[in-house]
Amino acid sequence: MPKVLVTGGAGYIGSHTCVELLNAGYEVVVMDNLCNSKAGVLDRIETITGKKPAFIEGDVRDYDAVKRALCGVDGVIHFAGLKAVGESVKKPLLYYDNNLGSTITLLQAMEEMGVNAIVFSSSATVYGDPATVPVKEDFPLSCASPYAYTKYMCERILEGACVANENLSALLLRYFNPIGAHESGIIGEDPNGIPNNLLPYIAKVAVGQLPKLTIFGDDYPTRDGTGVRDYIHVVDLAKGHVLAMDYALTHKGAEAINLGTGSGSSVLEVFHAFERACGRELPYMIGPRREGDVPEYFAETTKAKELLGWVAEKDIDDMCADTWRWQKGNPNGYEE
Repeated sequence: MPKVLVTGGAGYIGSHTCVELLNAGYEVVVMDNLCNSKAGVLDRIETITGKKPAFIEGDVRDYDAVKRALCGVDGVIHFAGLKAVGESVKKPLLYYDNNLGSTITLLQAMEEMGVNAIVFSSSATVYGDPATVPVKEDFPLSCASPYAYTKYMCERILEGACVANENLSALLLRYFNPIGAHESGIIGEDPNGIPNNLLPYIAKVAVGQLPKLTIFGDDYPTRDGTGVRDYIHVVDLAKGHVLAMDYALTHKGAEAINLGTGSGSSVLEVFHAFERACGRELPYMIGPRREGDVPEYFAETTKAKELLGWVAEKDIDDMCADTWRWQKGNPNGYEE
């Protein structure tokens, strides 16, 4: 089977993708600078799959290190990058340097090493505030943060590289709201500090590490007044990356593809699903709307099904049950 370099492979989505790649028979090399991840996840990947990825600790902006990592590689899945929207507003130059610099360096090294398939971790943030839902790949693109702009710019860089190199294949995977954990409870999301995202925050409330959840606004024009988002199980997402790698190795050119469930769940629906998962009521309060939040946001997923043969399989109860299993068994994440 082919050999794949996974940049940022020790991170949340990267680690779950490594599991699915190994289960599918791929040989995996992980390159990660561990700025927002833990090396211990690699042992846990081995526990799940019986195989341990090769590991290179390094920064994807280091050209020589990337060249070494690409030896014998057939394709790349590129997760490495900074990902906090709020932080990107405060530190835009850090985000542009890291996210654009790593992608450019990686593409230059791939060209020199003759590697012509890449799957890029993009984001639904490139759509900005779309006029209608579901959100389709051909919608106008608009960015509301430096983080979103880095994803937008990386997509343009990859498209341009495909025009210049007719042998190159680039899949730009725009995903919506990844949540959940591996069903084993062995790997999951382990954010630094107080979580920015909904489900890790609820999980920290459930284990008593945070006092309560604040829901930002309950007066949106949605079925229960809280914001609706397209939450996708991280294992479904990981399987989408494996199918995208299969596709990239046998096709040429650039394709942007949404990965989502095609429907939305409200904040309150997710919260109550987590209460069902942990078996008790949890404290929450309603706060004011958060600037920039839109009422509802979910994907049109036809293209993923037609090109990749991929559809999301897990529902919101699966996502919450798997998150609770991970959080309960690992209250401090990967820290021993």
